[in-house]
Amino acid sequence: MGDGIGKKVLTALVTAACCYLVLPTLAVVPVSFTETDYITFPPQGFSFRWYREFLTEGPWRNSAITSLFVASISTVIATAAGTLAALGLRGLSYRWSRIIIWLFLLPIIIPSIVLAVALYSSFSKMGIVGTLFGLVVAHSILTIPFVIINVSAVMQQVDWRIVDAARSLGANPRTAFVKVTLPAIAPGVVAGAIFAFLTSFDEVVVALFVSGIDAVTLPVQMWNGIRFEVSPAVAAASSVLLLLSLVVLVLYGTIKRKAA
Repeated sequence: MGDGIGKKVLTALVTAACCYLVLPTLAVVPVSFTETDYITFPPQGFSFRWYREFLTEGPWRNSAITSLFVASISTVIATAAGTLAALGLRGLSYRWSRIIIWLFLLPIIIPSIVLAVALYSSFSKMGIVGTLFGLVVAHSILTIPFVIINVSAVMQQVDWRIVDAARSLGANPRTAFVKVTLPAIAPGVVAGAIFAFLTSFDEVVVALFVSGIDAVTLPVQMWNGIRFEVSPAVAAASSVLLLLSLVVLVLYGTIKRKAA
């Protein structure tokens, strides 16, 4: 009886905490439909004006395209590099694998501002600050750990005897990887790619240091909008980001259920 009450109380507390954290984020959705030239809650009137500005105005449209491009390329790089790194760690001894994996995880352990300053210092010497190439490299460094974590977690559940069986039946290393290993770790690869994409698309601290006039991401444009304009277009952009994240996560959940 006591355990049942305790579980109900715990569930209520967790639900209340989640609502407290999520509701301020959801508040930007109605604000994005306001007719006023400034952010106000509750919104006054109803209009798609700020969504039209987000989709048609040069700075907003270009920054969104830049974010999609950088996130897509860095996700491909991070997924490939992170998957290979996770597979390589499996071949090392426990001691060395623990040491190396902590090195790979440093980008998500070190505070973002420290990493941003370090990347800016390095990139400025190489002359790639304010370029798309610099953004892709920085975002790839940030997102590789998420791929390694997800792939490594799935690898713990893989029965590696199936790979040995494929090799013993005549499959070369490439064929064994493509037809046996990759399908076995696919859930971790997909999950890592999704987290990498969302992390890259939403990154703002590192992007503020590495981006420039010719390479402005959407989060940086939103930051500038909050600093200088406080325009409801920022709320429209936030709503689009929220919708994109939900669509990606729902798509992943659907694929995962069908695969199961």
